[in-house]
Amino acid sequence: MGDAGVRVALIQVECNDTESVDDRIDRVLGETERVLGEADLVVLPELWNTGAFDLASARHHAQPLDGDLVSRMAGIAQRHSTWLHGGSFTEQADDGHFFNTSVLFGPDGALEAVYRKIHVFGYGGEADLMSAGPELVVVNTPLGATGLATCYDLRFPEQFRELTRHGASAFLITSGWPSARIHAWDVLVRARAIEDQAWVIACNQVGLQRGVHLGGHSAVIDPIGDVVSRASTEETILSATVAPDAVEQWRGEFPALGDIVPF
Repeated sequence: MGDAGVRVALIQVECNDTESVDDRIDRVLGETERVLGEADLVVLPELWNTGAFDLASARHHAQPLDGDLVSRMAGIAQRHSTWLHGGSFTEQADDGHFFNTSVLFGPDGALEAVYRKIHVFGYGGEADLMSAGPELVVVNTPLGATGLATCYDLRFPEQFRELTRHGASAFLITSGWPSARIHAWDVLVRARAIEDQAWVIACNQVGLQRGVHLGGHSAVIDPIGDVVSRASTEETILSATVAPDAVEQWRGEFPALGDIVPF
């Protein structure tokens, strides 16, 4: 990391019904170990361990925030002295509630941020299991002030505008977005970048879960809304270099955020 920018790597995980949860965790964390040495920030998708559309498995494999999965990811980040967005997992809180919880680790392995998904996906049945998270999260990362979001949140621009009001200049989005609506994904990741003049780093998954095809197209979008890099519909690692100072430059050159009229 330095004048050349922040190297990001998005691991677009294939989550199929044919692979056990334990096998996938071992496989993906092994791949994460390999990638961490080549990037400043590595990002995983939403509910990658169980699959975003297998809610029975999500419930069965729920863990507390201090469980084995979080511990393993923290250790990986620490060993490689690299930032790791561990995607999300099903968290079972002390009061028995379940949350779709994303976790961000610093290069010392410390848990720098915890974001519980605010907009749970009623149409897909997620709301039958998961409770809505209570608060927005903005955290300082190599990207600058960074807002966290998960999948369905992407459809709600108010959340991203509020993150921007809290100082965010980049958004990290972890997702399990289906192929049937991938056209919306492609538009929305660019729209969130354009309207908030911020970097968007959005990691999706692929595969077939409970009859649902996941659409891939993980993407890195610059503050103008241009696609810096976009993945295919196969399991892959998407790499790109992010220039954090591009946000201040573009917001200064085209100060649209200063023209917001409250209603």
